[in-house]
Amino acid sequence: MSTDHTGSFLDIQTDRGIAFVTFAHPAGNSFPSAQLQATEYAFRQLATDQSVKAIVLQSNGSGPFCAGASFDELLAVTNEAEGLAFFSGFARVINAMRRCPQWIIGRVQGKTVGGGVGLAAACDVVFATEKAAVKLSEIAIGIGPFVIEPAVSRKIGSTAMSALAFVPDQWKSAAWALEKGLYNEVFETEQLMDEALQLYLEQLRNYHRDAMKSLKEITWQGTEHWDQLLLERAAISGQLVLSDFTKNALNQFKKK
Repeated sequence: MSTDHTGSFLDIQTDRGIAFVTFAHPAGNSFPSAQLQATEYAFRQLATDQSVKAIVLQSNGSGPFCAGASFDELLAVTNEAEGLAFFSGFARVINAMRRCPQWIIGRVQGKTVGGGVGLAAACDVVFATEKAAVKLSEIAIGIGPFVIEPAVSRKIGSTAMSALAFVPDQWKSAAWALEKGLYNEVFETEQLMDEALQLYLEQLRNYHRDAMKSLKEITWQGTEHWDQLLLERAAISGQLVLSDFTKNALNQFKKK
């Protein structure tokens, strides 16, 4: 388990061919840059592990699944290079998930915002609870969900993506996310979700590894250009985060 000065950590455990990647941060399981780097590295390393058939991505606790980018680090950005470096973290994590040959199963126990929605969209299968509402609030702080848009649109389509991104103050329910295809299953409680998830993982342990890999490759066809595309999108966010509008908006959000 790796822990940084912010109090966030990333833990990786393996059980009978299933790897469990657990991330945490005191501020709603948000992501500082060090956490993004550790998460990317975890997926890159697991991608080479022939003993792992599938990966479960989950966050710590029973609260939010992920609050997106770290506001403290966004406020600390002082130039375009720093902005690009920070937002490239989300780009690299999504691309690492995309390239990972194992199926990635998201366990979404609570609300998720911004980059967290992108992580859920980059999973191949998602189990969620009724508390797992989603929101893309980026435009309200003067930036946009540019880096995660390809992953979200791939999963739910451009119309549903617009329904999220153009109303940054509104939560969409887990039922909405299920209907649009962001989630595969939604359960009333965490216990019911985890019971169903365990049954699903037992099934995966019996599947043919090469068949699983080939199926994932087919479902991600047409995304090979994302290595460049997501970095280009990160540059847009890296420029916009420098505006006075964004700095003021972030400070207002932190006061709430």
